[in-house]
Amino acid sequence: MTRFYLYLNAAFYLAFAIWCTLAPVQTAHSVGYEALSPGGASEYLVIYGGMEFGFFVFFAYCAQRAQQLGVIFALCLYGPAVAWRWPSVIAHWPVSATTLATGALEVILFVFAIILWQRRPKNIFR
Repeated sequence: MTRFYLYLNAAFYLAFAIWCTLAPVQTAHSVGYEALSPGGASEYLVIYGGMEFGFFVFFAYCAQRAQQLGVIFALCLYGPAVAWRWPSVIAHWPVSATTLATGALEVILFVFAIILWQRRPKNIFR
């Protein structure tokens, strides 16, 4: 189950990295960026293309070799994302459907990471 979860994360991040790299204007608009300066466009590609590709690589690596490390990474990634996402959605309502869908996916992935962490062998990463 853990390996499947980590590969699923890897697949999501690979898809997002490709989508954001190949269609940066479309994806930026879908999450609410009205316009990007040249520096902003560069930053968007770095974060939404490059860093998400790095997440893909790490999740895929963890699925093969370091499953518990991958779960810890997911907890560290999704916990703060969820904690910041939903108050910001409330504060800045209305937001796009893409923002809401991304937030919902983060909650689901965070909950599954919690479940996997609680089911881990108790002698690992106490």
